[in-house]
Amino acid sequence: MHVTLVHIHVLPEHLEEFIAATRANHEGSIREPGNLRFDILQAVDDPTRFVFYEAYVDAAAAQAHRETAHYLTWRETVADWMAEPRQGVRYTGLWPEVGSTA
Repeated sequence: MHVTLVHIHVLPEHLEEFIAATRANHEGSIREPGNLRFDILQAVDDPTRFVFYEAYVDAAAAQAHRETAHYLTWRETVADWMAEPRQGVRYTGLWPEVGSTA
């Protein structure tokens, strides 16, 4: 399993627009072949901070995500709304195992 945690800090004046654009990206992402999870988390103590939990069956599926129209639209739309560059940290998912029913 190919997992990326993306840390995002949004300018406060663009918070609601960011959330709306991100919802559209989320909706497209969860329909992609190879997507296992695409969770959007918002910090309780600072609502301008987000973590995206993106899990795909493999690196090829994760790369395919970055080539979709919904992702490219999201990336372009939110680019100027960031308080700092977003940071993606990659992980290898150990459990649950892909294809496991347990």
